Amino acid sequence: MHDLVIRDGLLIDGSGGAARPGDVAIDGDRIVAVGEVDGRGHREIDAGGRVVTPGFVDIHTHYDGQVTWDPEVTPSSWHGVTTVVMGNCGVGFAPADPSKREWLIQLMEGVEDIPGTALDEGMTWNWETFPEYLDEVERMARVLDVAALVPHGAVRAYVMGDRGAHNEKATPEEIERMRVLVAEAIRAGAAGFSTTRTILHRAKDGELAAGTTAEADELIGIGRALADAGAGVFELASDMVDAHEEFEWMAAIAAASGQPVTFNCLQDDTRPENWRLLIELAEKATADGARIVPQVAGRPACVLFGFESSAHPFMWHRTWNEMEGLPFADKVARLRTPEVRAAMLGEELDPAGFASFMWANFHKLFPLGDPPDYEPGPEKGITAIAERERRRPEEVAYDLMMERDGRALLYFPILGYSHGDFEALREMLVTPGTVLGLGDGGAHCGLICDASLPTYMLSHWARDRSRGDRLDVEQAVRLQTRQTAELYGFLDRGLLQPGLLADVNVLDFDTLMIPAPEMVYDLPAGGRRLIQRARGYGATVKRGVVVAEDDQPTGERPGTLLRGPQPA
Repeated sequence: MHDLVIRDGLLIDGSGGAARPGDVAIDGDRIVAVGEVDGRGHREIDAGGRVVTPGFVDIHTHYDGQVTWDPEVTPSSWHGVTTVVMGNCGVGFAPADPSKREWLIQLMEGVEDIPGTALDEGMTWNWETFPEYLDEVERMARVLDVAALVPHGAVRAYVMGDRGAHNEKATPEEIERMRVLVAEAIRAGAAGFSTTRTILHRAKDGELAAGTTAEADELIGIGRALADAGAGVFELASDMVDAHEEFEWMAAIAAASGQPVTFNCLQDDTRPENWRLLIELAEKATADGARIVPQVAGRPACVLFGFESSAHPFMWHRTWNEMEGLPFADKVARLRTPEVRAAMLGEELDPAGFASFMWANFHKLFPLGDPPDYEPGPEKGITAIAERERRRPEEVAYDLMMERDGRALLYFPILGYSHGDFEALREMLVTPGTVLGLGDGGAHCGLICDASLPTYMLSHWARDRSRGDRLDVEQAVRLQTRQTAELYGFLDRGLLQPGLLADVNVLDFDTLMIPAPEMVYDLPAGGRRLIQRARGYGATVKRGVVVAEDDQPTGERPGTLLRGPQPA
């Protein structure tokens, strides 16, 4: 007798090979047979008419604080994710000098839009060093496995104090100390190191995230820690203002350490074809022996504007700000009145910065809808609607946001939608050598909700897409199972194969879908966050244990901390 048999499913095994009918047998936490399984199971799941895949491996999340209080790691666990990598983009909470705890919170709050009050109330701070942080994370049983990167911002502040927080130049002695700390963390089980090089990442106090302007000698010096420890991935977000210069130090790290460097690769409206150069540079570096991996997205980097969001087109209006502090229901009641609507739409603004960018791009602002449409045509934009209805774009935006009792969302794709479709994203996804990421689970709580990306890869890319070529379902599965697992050396998962970890999804491919995101207030201290659920998951199995059935958690929590690479 086997512990668990998944019977009569359509197996998509994560390798990219053709789907085939069959069974999966599990004993303990391992897959023991794939194909035709004659033996019975103590428990059996009928997968007839359903697709069976490996559990999804999401390599770009920001659950660094949330994992210390939330064993369910939502919303990722709702979307078939059984492994996450957190600590991306150079922000996190260890190492942490006790005097810098509040500074680390406001850094994360600014960069990743996670409520500081939730972090302050939710985290225990039972650590100072990164190995101690890993020990704390390991203490909690959870629904999935987590791995953590060492964040540059925290390391800089720990070693350099205020000088590090303010992006002052590191001395050779400080660089050496950072290298030693990072090597120590990787030996203790960190998945690697992360940093940021983009001006979009700013702390709540307005300062660039610590490490943003670090010079090449600092980055290469810290990168040597990967060679010292013989493991780890170096992850970064960068504006790539001078791509050749960035790739020079990235290649130096990858070549010297023998470990991969991965960077966020997105399409920018100001240079809509620059992503091709970035992929070419990565391919050349890899061919020369320095593995550099572009991390690409399955949806545009977008923000969701609504009256509950952290930002929306009317947030600078005097009439809106006069309602600050009111309960949301009272705000909506006022917004419904003709007097408030007329006052809001009648105000003259002189916006600057992001406000100016937003108001100049109403043609790229769309009603999201329910179910959400992330690949709308230009005719669905606010500007196009306004022209057809002979109204001002502001009026259209206001009225659309008032739908669903004032909770409707507008979709603003900032990066990855330069030509009004997903063709650039598709090219990036199918290019050999790229890896899928950038879902940002746990982050951007008031503006973004892309942790649903694993479900979307199947429902949109492999089934519903109508404005261009789809992906084969086998390809959509491989992109977020074996391919992501291999980047981090998690070779014990990502495939339906005997001997590997029993992380498995059973899903109804024909009905799989995501509803519109919704704002909830379930973080510590009543903090808000956008969440997005999934429908169509018959079961999710983690380490041989059924952790979700029919889209609902079972309460089982077999997940753990991953310490470094996981051999097959």
